[in-house]
Amino acid sequence: QVDVVESGGGFVQTGGSLRLSCTASGRVCHTFIMAWFRQALGKEREIVAAISGSGGNTYYTDSVKGRFTISRENGKATVNLQMNSLKPEDAAVYFCAARCSDAHFYYTRQRDYDHWGQGTQVTVSP
Repeated sequence: QVDVVESGGGFVQTGGSLRLSCTASGRVCHTFIMAWFRQALGKEREIVAAISGSGGNTYYTDSVKGRFTISRENGKATVNLQMNSLKPEDAAVYFCAARCSDAHFYYTRQRDYDHWGQGTQVTVSP
């Protein structure tokens, strides 16, 4: 059993910043490959950023490069997504995903993740 809990999100004006946090906890697993996905209204869920189990490798989708930063804290179990220079097109429900592994790589496909959070809304006003 793994619990994935997100926090952060909310309402911000264009150009503003928000920080999302996600903590994965399991009785057996303590290290996770983790990622943030988002789903805007009427659109499919897409990868935003991912980080390896070791924390040393990261991935960003092109539309957020240079604006978003994914990072780890507290060892391996908590991941933050710092979102700067937010645009209206960033508005979506953001989901945290986790897979038990301390590997040096990450996954970018939804099907590669076993555990998901409930999602947190990010709203960006024009």
